[in-house]
Amino acid sequence: MGREERLGVMAVLVLVLVAVAIAGAGAESNEDRVADLMHMQAQAKDGVIRLDEHNFRRFMSTSEPRPYALILFFDASQLHSNTELRLVEFRKEFGLVATAYGKYHKGQESEGKVFFCDLEFKQMQGVFQLFKVQALPHVRFVAAGSGDQDASEEMNQGEFPRTAEGVASFVTAKTKQQCGPIERPPPLSKGQVWALATLVLLATPFAVRIAAAPDSPLREPRIWCFGALMIYFFSVSGGMHNIIRKMPLFMQDRNNPAKLVFFYQGSGMQLGAEGFVVGFLYTIVGLLLGFVTHFAPQIRSKIVQRLVMIVAITISFVAVRKVIALDNWKTGYWIHAFWPSRWT
Repeated sequence: MGREERLGVMAVLVLVLVAVAIAGAGAESNEDRVADLMHMQAQAKDGVIRLDEHNFRRFMSTSEPRPYALILFFDASQLHSNTELRLVEFRKEFGLVATAYGKYHKGQESEGKVFFCDLEFKQMQGVFQLFKVQALPHVRFVAAGSGDQDASEEMNQGEFPRTAEGVASFVTAKTKQQCGPIERPPPLSKGQVWALATLVLLATPFAVRIAAAPDSPLREPRIWCFGALMIYFFSVSGGMHNIIRKMPLFMQDRNNPAKLVFFYQGSGMQLGAEGFVVGFLYTIVGLLLGFVTHFAPQIRSKIVQRLVMIVAITISFVAVRKVIALDNWKTGYWIHAFWPSRWT
């Protein structure tokens, strides 16, 4: 081999090595993507990464199988004013899950396996069309390993409610990873608590003076009876559940926007209207029980007394039956009565 041929071969080898080096430098590894995702997650206020179209393609379409899963929240700022969708509230619940997951897996081997991201419609219309998102709210799970959007799964509202607990259950079911305890911020800040405590201290002497007066309304038994009845109704109707979870009184039917839904079929969600209906039925039973035990014995006529008892028992039976039927309809579990074997 002559000198010129040797130089030619060496030049080809150098060009090949340079091409390989350039390709290796241009190819991004999954370790780099995970590191960037973890950095973006740490920079996010609640651990939810805001993706643009460039970052979405970068983290979604990879040359090698992805070692991480993505939980995508599809958002649209122009719909935040729509109170029926409750996008802002649901986005906060989604952020609570992301924060809980990050704290729970911090420093463990499972860290960097699941990332929570949100997508804005104005910036990501192509991605919305890619996943065929036609209605909001919409949460989707994209499994690790595949870059195919068809392999993703939507969070079913009928199976998982639109709460932090519902999103956590959805993530655990799909990723087999625990999300950790959900830590909700306190309803009042420290400044508000101190201001409220000061107000209570200042108002206490006046409240005691009013309560100690002979003609004070607090000495009226009817007021206490009415207050106890309201507390009972608030308790059995799930009022505290509706306040904590910010559940709407009713919702719009997806299939027929002109129709309102007051009863939601599914054990994971309860609308305010159905809670009030159940609370009303329970209150009727409680009032009838109090009437039967305190007022019915004072009726002198035995016939009237028995008639009142029969009416009270019949109404109570119908009310309890309605509650059981509603529970069966929502959960799918049926309650059956069986006679003791000795009676047959």
